[in-house]
Amino acid sequence: MARSQQEASIAQIMASRTGTDPADWFLVFKARYGMQVAFEEIYAEMGAGEVATQLLTCCTAVDPILVAGLVPRYCEVSFDTAMIDSEALDASGELRAVVAQHTYGIVDDAATARLAQRAHDAGALLVEDCAHCVGRMAKGESGEPLADISFHSFGIEKMLHTLLGGAVWVNPASPFSAVSRRVRDRLSVLPVSGARLDMLERLFVNECRVFNHVPRPVARGLRHGLAALGLFEPAVSTAEQRGELSYAPMRPSDHVCEQARAAFDRLDGDERLRVEATRAYCRLFADMPGVEVPVSTQLGQPLLKFPIVVRDTATADRIIEECCAAGHYTSCWYRPELGPGVLDEFAYHVPSDRSNLAVCDRMVACLATLPTNEGATQATEVAEVVRRVVSS
Repeated sequence: MARSQQEASIAQIMASRTGTDPADWFLVFKARYGMQVAFEEIYAEMGAGEVATQLLTCCTAVDPILVAGLVPRYCEVSFDTAMIDSEALDASGELRAVVAQHTYGIVDDAATARLAQRAHDAGALLVEDCAHCVGRMAKGESGEPLADISFHSFGIEKMLHTLLGGAVWVNPASPFSAVSRRVRDRLSVLPVSGARLDMLERLFVNECRVFNHVPRPVARGLRHGLAALGLFEPAVSTAEQRGELSYAPMRPSDHVCEQARAAFDRLDGDERLRVEATRAYCRLFADMPGVEVPVSTQLGQPLLKFPIVVRDTATADRIIEECCAAGHYTSCWYRPELGPGVLDEFAYHVPSDRSNLAVCDRMVACLATLPTNEGATQATEVAEVVRRVVSS
């Protein structure tokens, strides 16, 4: 099925931003459905097995693994990158893929290269989760992308001011050529999302305005009620907190593509503000007692959120609360783990033995994720809130 002109224009944008070929980009209704296709084709070609991933993530990054019939293997993360620690990765057993998640938009090329090497040595694909850094990918020393498959999100609260859409890049040079071919063939013939989902996209902003102007318990009931009636598209559905996905894989409609194309016009300016904020935070927290910062935040990238780790959960939660009270909206990603929390830990294979997840557990417990969307001025004001909280 030929891609539409609108899809082709987004593929060209993604290729231009990453130095790749538009022919290797495929559009999806949401990035999680691109992940579903990839994991299903990995299963079909390589058989049952495990996918190395992390608990410091959203449940919708694990749902596609479960829906595809594979099993998540939760690995320790590196404090420096908030990504799977390649040195701690257990590559034994029936490992089919390893997820390199660029958490909060931290893209550490060297760390990703080490993870790719460990994955390939184990006969597993490296799949790259770029949900927080649309249009940026980990590259090798020669500038070549490191992933076998890369997923990018246009979803709500990500880098673009959009609700729906996503893109998948399939590496033409991947050593897993049979899997790549299957993924390409499947993505190219997905059906297009229809008028109902376009309507939900159009309704979303006004629905959220209503939710924000009624008491919180009422808003919660409205969200659940409208979602159950199919009249509201939540960022994460109840089904997606149970290890399922709400739809079958689809390509985006022309309307969704048009919204994404318009949003890309703002991306460079937004990224400049986020770089300013990231650099300001690194400077302001460099000598602040009681605050630890992952080393890779110092790469000076446009982070979606700026992560800090403080002494305990109560301090982290108070920082979030006082930032919001001061007019700097933020929330904690990811506390709880598998955010926004799952309804059935057994379905997600959450381990009871946490002895190999000490760094991950500490980060989940003590994280505060700070806003970056308004540049250095906002970052300076937020850092003062943090200083006041941690010193009190």
